[in-house]
Amino acid sequence: MKIVDIKGDTTLSTIRIGEKLANLKDYVPEGRAIIITDENVRRIYGGMFPPYEIIEIGTGERIKNMDTVQDIYRRLMDVEADRTCFMIGIGGGIVCDITGFAASTYMRGLRFGFVSTTLLSQVDASVGGKNGVNFRGYKNMVGLFNQPEFVICDLNLLKSLPEKEILCGLAEIVKHGAIADAGLFSYIENNRDRILKLEEDAMERLVYDSVAIKSSIVGRDEKEKGERKKLNFGHTFGHALEKATGIPHGDAVGLGMLVAARISIARGYLPKEDGKRLESLLKRLGLPIRLVIDREKVLDAIRKDKKRRGDSIDFVLLREIGRAEVERIPIMELEKAVSDMS
Repeated sequence: MKIVDIKGDTTLSTIRIGEKLANLKDYVPEGRAIIITDENVRRIYGGMFPPYEIIEIGTGERIKNMDTVQDIYRRLMDVEADRTCFMIGIGGGIVCDITGFAASTYMRGLRFGFVSTTLLSQVDASVGGKNGVNFRGYKNMVGLFNQPEFVICDLNLLKSLPEKEILCGLAEIVKHGAIADAGLFSYIENNRDRILKLEEDAMERLVYDSVAIKSSIVGRDEKEKGERKKLNFGHTFGHALEKATGIPHGDAVGLGMLVAARISIARGYLPKEDGKRLESLLKRLGLPIRLVIDREKVLDAIRKDKKRRGDSIDFVLLREIGRAEVERIPIMELEKAVSDMS
């Protein structure tokens, strides 16, 4: 097991990579605990849960909203949960986001932790203290920053995931290498077959390196005032694609990274060879590098992005593989890149 600590403003969050769901009880404080999970995770792994009360929610992006959160509030009130309760999210990114948001806002805040069951949540969604829900179809429009006390990343749970879920996580891992670690990027290039077979030592390396990169950035900029914005590489266009087309998160982020690379190359920042490496790696992993899109729907979603300010938007660009920077770019420049893809 490998451990990474993230020091937030008020909480130390400990990420345990390689720990097992079966040992969850070792990390939950004495007293009452309540699990939030989805129906799929409960069906597959419920027999491994400690004997705590369970609140089950649905699955999919469609349930990541205030209606689900309000239902959790009602159920917490029904069982007379108080501020001494500890909440545990067991599931993927949606479960962790909802659990963190509900716990942070119920009775002005309960303590909470996560067991991440998907690759995406292990390397991204459950790490770093962002908790939130979608509003009117726009991703994470309502939320807050608050660190879980622990995150358990059980690598064995990845074996039950469908391929598209693995690809969602791999897109985020490629992102981490592209913005901050050329060595990680090269490792993915050189170990593609072992990674796609989910070999344990390869996956432990990917999860650990990704968590280390994210924790380092979050430790310097927890509330996303500056450097943490680099973690949005590929996500401005990616989130817009998700909203407009409904394609999987990994597909959208991969295409978003290619748009950002195209803009970086056009500005003379990124060598063309590095752009080709990024495209080749995404293709080798099984992620799309082309997509027919409804340009106007995508542009409308971009214009509603939280990072937009007037006619410009915060955007992550690459200087080379392993080095990124955040700049304000004109919306028109992003629109042109989108037009070139459609």
